Amino acid sequence: MGYQIELRHLKYFQVLAEELKFRKAADRLFISQPGLSRQIKQMEEIFNAPLFDRNKKKVTLTEAGLYLKDEVDFLFSHIENIKKQISNINEGKQGELRIGFLGSAAQKIVPEVIFKLNKDFPKISTNLDEMPNKLQIELLEKDMLDIGFVRIQQFNPGISKHMIHQDTFSLVLPKSHPMKKASFEAVKKLGDEPFIFFSSDDSPFYYDLMMSICEDHGFKPKTYHKSVNALTIYKLVEEGLGIAIVPTGLQYGYQENVKFVELTHIPQRTELYMIWKESNRNPALKNVIRLLLKDNT
Repeated sequence: MGYQIELRHLKYFQVLAEELKFRKAADRLFISQPGLSRQIKQMEEIFNAPLFDRNKKKVTLTEAGLYLKDEVDFLFSHIENIKKQISNINEGKQGELRIGFLGSAAQKIVPEVIFKLNKDFPKISTNLDEMPNKLQIELLEKDMLDIGFVRIQQFNPGISKHMIHQDTFSLVLPKSHPMKKASFEAVKKLGDEPFIFFSSDDSPFYYDLMMSICEDHGFKPKTYHKSVNALTIYKLVEEGLGIAIVPTGLQYGYQENVKFVELTHIPQRTELYMIWKESNRNPALKNVIRLLLKDNT
């Protein structure tokens, strides 16, 4: 025989196995009773085994039929699950998000984002990587990252941004440093000390912002060391190789032997932006962006 098993055969078999009456099964399937009989006969020829015992009083499943019923029930259940999964993926309810972030967002901002995401979209998994501003933007533009958290304000066309957090600045000083509270005069006296800054290559705007803090206090800082890594900066400060200015939120989660003095008297603030590529085709991204923007309006 040239017959091949098709899903319609399996559906006909499943309904008949549930009803065990050809007339009722045919009605459910919207086909004729003789037509259903022909389809079942085709299946038995394909499998080379009887699936039903038939007599004038009743229809029952054979041993082969009982086995096939379990397999067909599993198959159609799995197909339904596939349909739901595809629908969820298409609607952005599941999938994977690749998220890049700065160290200053690691202690509070990113964990809060993941908590909100998991609450509304528990089937979306995340791949989290701490990385500098510049690398986040490069990977975002290459579609190797879905969301970034950066301290940069200007981007190439096609990159969207949303300010998600604003923070004050703090001085990072050795524990033995005499300063306990910042004021205009106290900061001005730091003009002769060596400074350690985040690299200007990674974020020129952020570097200029820190320079403006010093210039507003009447001095141009002597920059001896630069780094994109907060822990490296803290180690250098701890060793007495200079002092630093960082976002206040960056003090949490580190156990280095340094102290932080918040610059509450200055107007400068540092802003953390969530960024994403507008043409990104990850279906999970649109719902996540909608969720995070809603919570930050």
